[in-house]
Amino acid sequence: MEEKKSIHKPSTYGKLITILSIDGGGIRGIIPGTILSFPEAELQKLDGEDARIADYFDVIAGTSTGGLITAMLTAPNINNRPLFAAIDIQHFYLEHCPKIFPQNSCPFANIAAVIRALLGPRYNGKYLHSLVREKLGNIRLHQTLTKVVIPTFDIKLLQPTIFSSFKVKHDPTIDASLSDICMGTSAAPTYLPAHLFETKDYATERARTFNLIYGGVAANNPALIAMGTGSGNIEERYSANDAAKWGIREWLTEGKSAPLVDVFNQASGHDDTLNHVLSSVDYATKDNLYNLVKVSEGLLKKPVSRVNLETENLEPSSKETNEDALIRFANILSKEKRLRDAKPWMDVQQINRK
Repeated sequence: MEEKKSIHKPSTYGKLITILSIDGGGIRGIIPGTILSFPEAELQKLDGEDARIADYFDVIAGTSTGGLITAMLTAPNINNRPLFAAIDIQHFYLEHCPKIFPQNSCPFANIAAVIRALLGPRYNGKYLHSLVREKLGNIRLHQTLTKVVIPTFDIKLLQPTIFSSFKVKHDPTIDASLSDICMGTSAAPTYLPAHLFETKDYATERARTFNLIYGGVAANNPALIAMGTGSGNIEERYSANDAAKWGIREWLTEGKSAPLVDVFNQASGHDDTLNHVLSSVDYATKDNLYNLVKVSEGLLKKPVSRVNLETENLEPSSKETNEDALIRFANILSKEKRLRDAKPWMDVQQINRK
């Protein structure tokens, strides 16, 4: 397995451990994509125009559309620099979401969509799969420029499958291509077909098959992932080849069980929504996408807020705006990177002795 040195020094060289978590949400991925371009621009003011988000985080985690953003920010180009800058994410969504989730403008479109969803997934996923393979090529999990964590859910094992850079050395079968991982974490039931693929550990000739759906089933906010041991004995249940053809009827009842209920009974999830049509994960009209960009820009101007655990409402916690907080955070990230860069590279044994 080819090893690549991370583009930034590990946390052992500094004072902080830095983690970026990107939620799922279909076309709403344009929101974190837009917001991330702001701190990246601030970091470029501090450290030069070549600064990228992946240079400053020890771990980047993402679910579903957040997993795709994670891969885009951390996949290397031919110069071993990030394939995409954060500012590219917004343009990517504006250009490609209408083709991933094509909208039917005929008067009976809603009725047709319901009928189609009863018979199988609303979208065939062909454009998304082709696009992801084109952009990410054969880049594999171990090649990312910083550590990544991308959750998915295996419907045959009925348990989360976490694609983590930390696991690759101990389990080479997890070293899948980023394109397959992205297609798996994005495969939301009734929207996109489940994704089936296989990996192989060439040292032991051991193969592993994955039957994956939407990572949000396991953890829509990947910061909440619990790296546990699973839930007892694993019984194989559903295959991606079968689930790829399912519509609403099959997801609700297949044989003597209900796959969607089975999946959520054995997984934990978190959902975040917006109001009205903006909450849609697939309403990919140009107007709606541009409205989501405006929402993102508006969020930067709002005061920093936190969830009140008693009322579950989002409440302002500071007079500081999100924009101010991100500027302050960019300065913290820059200082941490400079601290690490000032120290010479040491081998692993030296680091472990410190």
